[in-house]
Amino acid sequence: MTKPQLFTAVFFALLLLLLYQIALMFQPFLFPMLWAVILAHMTYPVHLRLTARLGGRDAVSASCLTLGVLVMVVAPVLLMAVLLVQEAVGAELAVRAWIDAGGISRLPAQLSTVPAVGGLLQDAIGRYLLNPDALEELVRSSAQTISGFFVDQLSSLLKNAFLLTSNFSIILFTLWFLYKDGRRWLRFLYELVPLTEAQKQKIFARLDITVRAVVKGVLLTAIVQGLLAGAAYAVLGVPFAVVLTALTILLASLPVGGTAFVWGPVALYLFMAGSMGKALAMLAWGVGVVSTVDQILRPWLIGQDIQMPALFLVFSILGGLALYGLIGLFVGPILMSILMTVIAIYREEYHGGETAPPADPVSPV
Repeated sequence: MTKPQLFTAVFFALLLLLLYQIALMFQPFLFPMLWAVILAHMTYPVHLRLTARLGGRDAVSASCLTLGVLVMVVAPVLLMAVLLVQEAVGAELAVRAWIDAGGISRLPAQLSTVPAVGGLLQDAIGRYLLNPDALEELVRSSAQTISGFFVDQLSSLLKNAFLLTSNFSIILFTLWFLYKDGRRWLRFLYELVPLTEAQKQKIFARLDITVRAVVKGVLLTAIVQGLLAGAAYAVLGVPFAVVLTALTILLASLPVGGTAFVWGPVALYLFMAGSMGKALAMLAWGVGVVSTVDQILRPWLIGQDIQMPALFLVFSILGGLALYGLIGLFVGPILMSILMTVIAIYREEYHGGETAPPADPVSPV
C-alpha cells in the first residue's frame, strides 16, 4: 500500500468513526429535528417573502415565523385541553345522573335492542343484576381497574408532558436556524453529493415533490375525515360538535385508532343516553366512511403527485409507521421515492434506459 493510499484509508476510517459518534449524539434529537426540517421546507417560501418585506433581515423573519409556529400550536392545544376538561366534568355529571335515574336497571332492556348480539348482552348483564355478589365483585374490580388506569395515566401524562415540551423546544430551536441558515446548509450538502448536476437536480427535485405531496395528503385527509365526522356529530345532535370535530382532525393522522378515539366514545355516549339508533348510525358512519377515507384518499393524494405505484406507496406508509412512528408517514414515502429516483439514474447510466429530463434546480429547504 502506497503512502497516499494509506492516508486515504486512515482518513475515511476516521471520518466514518466521527460520523458514527455524531450520529449517536444526535440520535435523541433526530425525530424533533426531522419535524423541524419538514416544517421549514413547507413554510420556507413564506420566510423568503417575509425576509424580502423586512429588507433582507432573515434573522427577524426567522424569529417571527418561529414565534408564529409557537402561537399556532400552543394556543389551540391549551384551548382544546380546557374545553376537554370541561366536557369531561360534564360527562361525569351526566353518568352520575344516569345512574341515579336508574340507568343500570334499564341497561338490560337497552342492550336487548342491539341487533344480532342484543340477546347475548342482555343475558350477560342480567346475570350480574340477579346475583348481588357478582355485581358487587364487578363494581369493585371495575373501580380498581379505573383507579389504576388513572394513576398510570397521570404518571404517563407527566412524563409525556415533559418529553413533549422538550421535543417541541428542540423543534422550535432547530426551526429558527433552518430558516436563517438552512439555505446555505442545503447548498453545501448539494455540492458534496458525488453525482452529476443533472442527477443531483433530479434527486433533490423528487425529494421536494415528495415532501410536499406527503404533507398535503396527510393534512387534507385529516381535514376531510374531521369534516365528515363533524357532520355526523351535528346531525346526531352531539354536544360540543365543533370541539369534537377539531379533535378528530388532530387525531386523524395517528397510526393506530386515529379518528376512532373520538367517534367511538361519541357512539358510546349516544348509546348511554338511550339513543340506540343514533349510536348505531354513528358507529356505522365512523367505520364505513370516516375510517375508510383514510385508506383511500391519503394514498391517492400522495401517489397522484409523486407518481409512485399504489402498492409501494401503501407499504412505504405502513412500513414507515411501524419503523419510525408518526413521522414515518413522511419518511417512508420519501425514502421509497428517492430509491425509485436512484434506480432510474442507475438504469440511465449503466443500462442505457431512457428517463425523464432532469427537473429545474429546486430552492434549498
